[in-house]
Amino acid sequence: MEPGDAARLGPGRAARALPPRLLLLPLLPLLLGRGLRAAASASSSGAAAEDSSAMEELATEKEAEESHRQDSVSLLTFILLLTLTILTIWLFKHRRVRFLHETGLAMIYGLIVGVILRYGTPATSGHDKSLSCTQEDRAFSTLLVNVSGKFFEYTLKGEISPGKINSVEQNDMLRKVTFDPEVFFNILLPPIIFHAGYSLKKRHFFRNLGSILAYAFLGTAVSCFIIGNLMYGVVKLMKIVGQLSDKFYYTDCLFFGAIISATDPVTVLAIFNELHADVDLYALLFGESVLNDAVAIVLSSSIVAYQPAGLNTHAFDAAAFFKSVGIFLGIFSGSFTMGAVTGVVTALVTKFTKLHCFPLLETALFFLMSWSTFLLAEACGFTGVVAVLFCGITQAHYTYNNLSVESRSRTKQLFEVLHFLAENFIFSYMGLALFTFQKHVFSPIFIIGAFVAIFLGRAAHIYPLSFFLNLGRRHKIGWNFQHMMMFSGLRGAMAFALAIRDTASYARQMMFTTTLLIVFFTVWIIGGGTTPMLSWLNIRVGVDPDQDLPPNNDSFQVLQGDGPDSARGNRTKQESAWLFRLWYSFDHNYLKPILTHTGPPLTTTLPAWCGLLARCLTSPQVYDNQEPLREEDSDFILTEGDLTLTYGDSTVTANGSSGSHSASASLEGSRRTKSSSEEVLDRALGIGDQPVLSRGTRLVFPLENA
Repeated sequence: MEPGDAARLGPGRAARALPPRLLLLPLLPLLLGRGLRAAASASSSGAAAEDSSAMEELATEKEAEESHRQDSVSLLTFILLLTLTILTIWLFKHRRVRFLHETGLAMIYGLIVGVILRYGTPATSGHDKSLSCTQEDRAFSTLLVNVSGKFFEYTLKGEISPGKINSVEQNDMLRKVTFDPEVFFNILLPPIIFHAGYSLKKRHFFRNLGSILAYAFLGTAVSCFIIGNLMYGVVKLMKIVGQLSDKFYYTDCLFFGAIISATDPVTVLAIFNELHADVDLYALLFGESVLNDAVAIVLSSSIVAYQPAGLNTHAFDAAAFFKSVGIFLGIFSGSFTMGAVTGVVTALVTKFTKLHCFPLLETALFFLMSWSTFLLAEACGFTGVVAVLFCGITQAHYTYNNLSVESRSRTKQLFEVLHFLAENFIFSYMGLALFTFQKHVFSPIFIIGAFVAIFLGRAAHIYPLSFFLNLGRRHKIGWNFQHMMMFSGLRGAMAFALAIRDTASYARQMMFTTTLLIVFFTVWIIGGGTTPMLSWLNIRVGVDPDQDLPPNNDSFQVLQGDGPDSARGNRTKQESAWLFRLWYSFDHNYLKPILTHTGPPLTTTLPAWCGLLARCLTSPQVYDNQEPLREEDSDFILTEGDLTLTYGDSTVTANGSSGSHSASASLEGSRRTKSSSEEVLDRALGIGDQPVLSRGTRLVFPLENA
């Protein structure tokens, strides 16, 4: 169509005859206007979305920065608590104040800070809102929440009872100072338990080994069941008077009996050590508390594992009971084996390598191997407390002899400092937790019943066991010792750590609150009364740790001669546990030469056909030295003929007591008579013509290089 044709067709027909692209021309301004407005609207909405996203990111960064600041403040709070505790300890030691121990001080400072945090800091978080998930029948450990297309991750903190749904903690600072219970088990407990085994005074420990095992195993079991049954009666009473608002089963009572049976007489032992109280009493209390913690944690795990068949899962079932006993034995033996094996591996590594040339590397390896024992046991389903305890004992017995002089000093000081800081941190947190913990259940009937139950449980295992043990002991456990052991049944870090590990249910929350109050009372009241109790019970103090009481009224230890006449003489040999006497010969002749640089050469103790193996395993240092290397733990308690010492070409058999640098003398009236063995020993030690000094009722030989 030509352009002139449109005019001839008329307006309407011309419009219908125009091509479509020409028809859009009049609408172009309208379409462009709408498009521009749509583009502008889209761009403005995009800009608004970007601005909103930027604001959210900025708010998130501010929250993260605030959370980091609160974390720093919470850690600084505990560091200041420890610093204040240390300064106050120095003041108390300087002034010789003994009515309050350092752990009691830490708890007091923790209480003060807890009050300040609870009532002196305002609520800072008011954004919590409860959401209902009625379709789910269980709680999830991790939850992803979709909020306006953005996903947020939440972790499970624990169950909250319906009555406390509106009183959830709104203070972020108080939330920060509430630690995960796993922090206590995986970080704070290992150095405390390891130090107990590593610093064990083996001489007096093994002298009383049988009694310690009886108190730790039988005594803890007896105490657990007595406390558990008494508390079950208390729970029934609470139900009758209407003071029980939720379920509380018999197994819960037994669990409480297990965790509260873990004694921690740290206050008493510190005073004993400062006053140099009787070494046997110290060994009994320390040995019981060390093994008692291990038994308590395994016993509590076995009670938790008690699952009877049938509908009533809390009724008594013989099969489930024996299964729990089997679990107890399996966990304890497995943990013991794992700790001992780790110690043996560390001893072999330090013996057959040149790590002693690099003390820093040696100390670092020792530290990591010791700490990994705890985590390895927990990862394998055993109990890390038992494993790290026996790892410490094994490390002290074998690995310590292979370390360089610098590493010996470093490891001792390192674990001593870690033990001090971790223990005081836990006690500070106890004081803090009384006001910052949100799940307290205070029940006066349960608390009073618990105090009565632990008193009766302690008495029921100290006095009867002491009676039966005295039937076979040469050194009897006197009534004053028994009363002091009864008085020294403090509760501490282990009971608190076991109680706080699970506070999900009503019963566990009540146990935790009661345990906290029991720890407060025993540390403050009983710990503060230790010094007056020692005086009232006439327990001797200022005792030389190397001094030993004979089993009779004779005041001197006797070094017997080699002849039959002297063997029939007045024997006042030191007491040694029969179990240790059976073990010592095997350990001295075989294990020590294999794992350390000490002991007799294996070529003299192993059969001839093992000659090649004996030469490979025996340290060259044993062959290089004409005299055997001095063992750090050679002050074990022995009986006649248990130990033969070789000095050059002379062999001396020590009957009675034997130590690295000490020997005892026999008296005939007021005149000292030397046997041939004593003369040989004097010549070997170079004290032949030196005067003999008398210290109290014990003869002491002055030694060169002592």
